Amino acid sequence: MGNLTPPNILWITTDQQRFDTLGCYENDFVHTPNIDRLAEQGFLFENAFSQSPVCSPSRASFLTGRYPRTARCRQNGQTIPPDERMVTKLLKEQAGYVCGLSGKLHTAPCEPSLVKGTEQRIDDGYDEFNWSHDHNPVWGTNQYTNWLTSHGQVYRRDPYKGSTMVQAGMPEDYHQTTWCAEKAINFIRTNADKDAPWLFSVNIFDPHHPFDPPVEYLERYLEKLDQLPLPDYVAGELATKPHFQRMDHVSPYNGLHGDGIPAYEKISPREHRLIKAAYYAMIDLIDVQVGRMLQALEETGQLDNTIVIFMSDHGEMLGDHGIYLKGPYFYEGAIHVPLIFSQPGVIRSGVRQSGLTELVDIAPTLLEAAGVARYPGMQGRSMWKLLTGQGDDRPPRDDVYCEYYNAMPWHQDPTAQTTMVRTVDYKLIVVHGLDTGELYDLRSDPRENVNHWDDPDYQTIKLEMMKRLCDRMAWTVDPLPVREADW
Repeated sequence: MGNLTPPNILWITTDQQRFDTLGCYENDFVHTPNIDRLAEQGFLFENAFSQSPVCSPSRASFLTGRYPRTARCRQNGQTIPPDERMVTKLLKEQAGYVCGLSGKLHTAPCEPSLVKGTEQRIDDGYDEFNWSHDHNPVWGTNQYTNWLTSHGQVYRRDPYKGSTMVQAGMPEDYHQTTWCAEKAINFIRTNADKDAPWLFSVNIFDPHHPFDPPVEYLERYLEKLDQLPLPDYVAGELATKPHFQRMDHVSPYNGLHGDGIPAYEKISPREHRLIKAAYYAMIDLIDVQVGRMLQALEETGQLDNTIVIFMSDHGEMLGDHGIYLKGPYFYEGAIHVPLIFSQPGVIRSGVRQSGLTELVDIAPTLLEAAGVARYPGMQGRSMWKLLTGQGDDRPPRDDVYCEYYNAMPWHQDPTAQTTMVRTVDYKLIVVHGLDTGELYDLRSDPRENVNHWDDPDYQTIKLEMMKRLCDRMAWTVDPLPVREADW
């Protein structure tokens, strides 16, 4: 299992970054040479999916290798139960890893009025915990804010030239993305000559809203602003879709969120493009900081014995289907994320895997890579043999499964309880208790504009997908309980 010497692990996780936002995922507008090079030298998953379109459930899932309902962290604002075992804890206990983190964790409530220090933590295995949930200085012990103070800086962001949603954020040298990378670089250098293997989670808050990149990054896009495509929205398409989407189209976050998001129809074409430019600009800054971290690995001679992962926890609607941000919907923009693994000489290089993959598979993969026995509670599948060429090249999965159980508080009457199953050809979403849902034919409609839920020509496919969804939900039963007798 794995190498004779457990590899180090640099685990870079961005927040709310959809899959089609990197050069290596065929985006011609962003400038991401470092991540693109990582993909060229590593293994890129073209079809990786999060298990929830919302932060806490997704993070609890990929950190434990268990589905959100199994890990019992199904919504933002909820604490993961203390008996859950994160992969960082398992690596520390069973392989002697030293683990560190910079940025957010978000497996517990992060409402400023509740956070008196850092967010509440279970025994998560992190020895070094540089916590900053996001840019905002209102949090408790926000180490990013403390770092700004040590540099004589005060956090601020300002409206950008009359925009309703785009803001001018901190300059590059003092941005939270830069701070996250700097903490990782310090950890990499400090542990270069130590005997113990290490894992560092770089949990960058961007490109999560608010859309506030450094001005110098945003203004690179102004000359080509008119070239940026408008959101993929067909007027009237929401009429046949669940009412949560129509609600968020006219009143984002049900009017309860304080980010100043106007109704979709009130956003001008220029503003749509400016939002996309800001989102891309945040990703460009992330790429620069990824380059700095990779350089630190090279300079300290640790690159060949370090698994580097680049991924995101979930996506961003970015105006597609007339919706911004996230919610109880499972469009590709919301759940399809980048996923890249690299380790020179160990993980195959220049490979693009088109098969379906779930983020729940990462934790068991890391255990196998480190030579640690699989934890019995894990539900994901190790991809280590696929990554290293020790097995066959069959697609990791026949389908992917995703959940949204009242994951955010904006939809209360009724609450949103939805699940999804996706194959290569079709996607089914069921809104439980409301006798409605969505069915997309991804062969003829990859943009998911036409809902075939009530289409008589698709009822056989709908039934087959319902059976597949039922099977996936059944197999999210917790595998931990052990039979003690035959009766």
